[in-house]
Amino acid sequence: MFGMKRREFITLLGGAAAAWPLPARGQQPAMPVIGFLDSRSPDALTDRLRAFRQGLKDTGYVEGENVAIVYRWAENQFDRLPALAADLVRRQVAVIATSGGIAVTSTAKAATATIPIAFIVGEDPVRLGLVASLARPGGNLTGVNFLVGELTAKRLELLRELVPGAARVAVLVNPTHATSTESTLREVEAAARAMGLQIEVLNASTSREIDAAFATIGRERPDALFVGNDAFFNARRVQLALLAGRHGVPAICSDREYAEAGGLITYGSNIVDVYHQVGVYAGRILKGAKPADLPVVQSSKFELVINAQTARMLGVTVPQGLLARADEVIE
Repeated sequence: MFGMKRREFITLLGGAAAAWPLPARGQQPAMPVIGFLDSRSPDALTDRLRAFRQGLKDTGYVEGENVAIVYRWAENQFDRLPALAADLVRRQVAVIATSGGIAVTSTAKAATATIPIAFIVGEDPVRLGLVASLARPGGNLTGVNFLVGELTAKRLELLRELVPGAARVAVLVNPTHATSTESTLREVEAAARAMGLQIEVLNASTSREIDAAFATIGRERPDALFVGNDAFFNARRVQLALLAGRHGVPAICSDREYAEAGGLITYGSNIVDVYHQVGVYAGRILKGAKPADLPVVQSSKFELVINAQTARMLGVTVPQGLLARADEVIE
């Protein structure tokens, strides 16, 4: 109760302060700066960035008013990440937020042992060596694990449920991201064995290679396609949805944005919620919280999204049970 009153009191003070004339420019404390590092380009992340800013706002920080954000985009060129991370370190930003693949967070970690880093990763950050433990990260990193690795088998089961006659499944992975690709393949292979499915692995790390992978799909005619979770694939979701439609292959992805772009089915963490949480953590760090003491958040909101229009186009009958469990059906 006291905490609530105190907050209201601070808000009131803030309101009163706004009514007083501001001191001369020279006396104003410098605005804290957040570095935002991502492997993609901003147009792929509109909703996510909005959620990140909302998280900051929930902790009392508004971009352009009392906090500045410096964005660094690798435009899917991962070799640019070290220079972009070094630039943020040189600017002595107060905190670095990282998203768009494990490589982004690893690069930031390699660039600084002192600047706090708030990350978004899809794999277990302890196994990746990013933090000492989930409860007590211990170093200069903390953030959110959206548990994509743990959901791999579940996604394959959903694909099987949607295409019950499936015997052969193509699996699309990005070889550039060795860590996540290895864990995806390990999980998919184990799950496929248990379900009696044959899998064929296809690699792609450029949009041209995605075209080539679908040319293979066109020739080999697998019954379904499993798209590995990958920041690059998320950025190319429109291309993936179009090609899957053109080749008539039912495909599952992890990000709901794929279904919104015309993809058939997605199952994964509520990614907008994840970006919101990282915004909250960045704000708490600006207020003085130490990453070492902020537990890594494990995603707990998972969404199943089905695009009914795409299902009709592909001639796929969505089982009633699956429709009933869907968080959203796009008509």
